[in-house]
Amino acid sequence: MQILLANDDGIHAPGLRALYNELKQLGSVEVVAPAIEQSGVGHTVTYRSPLQVEEVFDHGEHFGWAVHGSPADCVKLGILELSKKKPDLIVSGINSGSNYGINVLYSGTVAAAIEGAFFGIASIAVSLNLTVPPDYETCAMRSLKLIRQLLQDHPDPALWSINFPPSDTELRGAKFTSMGIKRHKEVVERRLDPRGKPYYWSGTDPLENHVMDAGTDIEALSHDYVSITPLMFDLTDNARLAKLQDKSWSCE
Repeated sequence: MQILLANDDGIHAPGLRALYNELKQLGSVEVVAPAIEQSGVGHTVTYRSPLQVEEVFDHGEHFGWAVHGSPADCVKLGILELSKKKPDLIVSGINSGSNYGINVLYSGTVAAAIEGAFFGIASIAVSLNLTVPPDYETCAMRSLKLIRQLLQDHPDPALWSINFPPSDTELRGAKFTSMGIKRHKEVVERRLDPRGKPYYWSGTDPLENHVMDAGTDIEALSHDYVSITPLMFDLTDNARLAKLQDKSWSCE
């Protein structure tokens, strides 16, 4: 199996290294990751400037490719140019922080997996909540078990987002969930610089900010389960579309 491994935390991130070491049990792993951290860039792609790529070595041996671009850029380049052959599996992570609820839409980690799904390749994003010091190695081992099961039970190419509770959690299992789409509140912190001029930080977005709707990734994580969410990138509102297709409107 040919595996393409990406992330948004950068090619030297410990979560990527831990996942790389585990994924080698499944096949050949090609790492294509951002040269620097690209958290929160969503599905940004680079098209108005060239993409620079540098080969990265580990103890004198090829480890992967550092791309001066976004996570989506990395996966596109990995598939089209840098992987030895077309990947059978795209994995993105382990992200340093959760990607639950509507944060999925901001996530560079998930965007890398979505880019793989564009090509019709099974793609999986893996994220770890960081409320305590992370144990990436244990998370990677658990991720491998889930990835094996997903590939076995769902051999058709699919798009998945896996979120792990904090490393000190006594896991109660894993649940298939929907993506939570409601927040109790938005968080932007207003501060003043030394001259009294206001500036703003986008604040952290803990589980408590989100509505605990039943069956969602938010609920599962809050009850110490790993959440596994099947995703799709078709944003069409099909229910509304079905009601509208019989209507004929004129723009004249």
